[in-house]
Amino acid sequence: MASVHVVKPGLLTTVQDRGRWGFQALGVSVAGPMDPVSHRIANAMAGNAVDAAALEVTLVGPELVFDDERIVAVAGAEFEITIDRDPVDATGCFVVPTGAALRFGRRVRGTRAYIAVAGGIDTPPVLGSRATHLPSAMGGFGGRALTVGDRLSCGAARPRPHAAAHARLAGVPHSVPDGRATLRILPGPQSDRFAAGALEALQSAPYRIASSSNRMGFRLSGPPLAHTRGADVISDATPLGVVQVPASGQPILLMADRQTSGGYPKIATVITADIGLAGQLGPGDTIAFAVCSPGEAMTALIGQEQHLMSVEAGRR
Repeated sequence: MASVHVVKPGLLTTVQDRGRWGFQALGVSVAGPMDPVSHRIANAMAGNAVDAAALEVTLVGPELVFDDERIVAVAGAEFEITIDRDPVDATGCFVVPTGAALRFGRRVRGTRAYIAVAGGIDTPPVLGSRATHLPSAMGGFGGRALTVGDRLSCGAARPRPHAAAHARLAGVPHSVPDGRATLRILPGPQSDRFAAGALEALQSAPYRIASSSNRMGFRLSGPPLAHTRGADVISDATPLGVVQVPASGQPILLMADRQTSGGYPKIATVITADIGLAGQLGPGDTIAFAVCSPGEAMTALIGQEQHLMSVEAGRR
């Protein structure tokens, strides 16, 4: 079976598909891509199914050598990329010849890039998913980030015209931020547990993402948010993008590797259409929060989904 050889792993490169859905009631986290929009675009450009596994690159990219010729697509954060030292488009679709090395150089903007290989990364599924959940060491390649010497099996690629390679995607459904982003939020589910004016305080100034942040969540530093009845509630579900607030008053934005339940009150939730934008932020970057209406959130999601579906239809 054809494989990809990891010469250099980068800072944090993991195997991710759309996530391990359906087991949260049993305490199994979803995992999956931090930026699901870019993950989906990369798979579409590579001619893969929407649920194919790809590689998520964080801040520093890998060096990969391919056993056979493959169409490869990169989406999300922009890096300087070369194939055997010949530069290629920072985000696009191209052919990597047999034995060639795909190298990631300087990061231009964004935090996470997605490398989709035609045929997908073919690691053994765990509970129906190839997503890597780092805290529980589940899925992906041994439940961990890639290291030097790893060999990743690739699935059989769908037949595609050779001209489909070297393509660049236009009209990306969301832009890659350069150190800052405004995320739209809906209040709740426990905004009543906060003092009057807390939601306004959340929107009053940007929050900086702390260096202790990871795929579980972003620890934020900014205007403190005061509780009315303490910082503990009966543990309940923790959706993707929820903003929970511990006793310190400094919020935590929960992301892909989040726990399935938690006991801190949750003041707001980032809308689904902006999760990909959040996933392109990293330590030192800043977030501004802005309340929107449920109607605005639904309109944004419908627009994003229509765009993604058109991309997928055009790449088949």
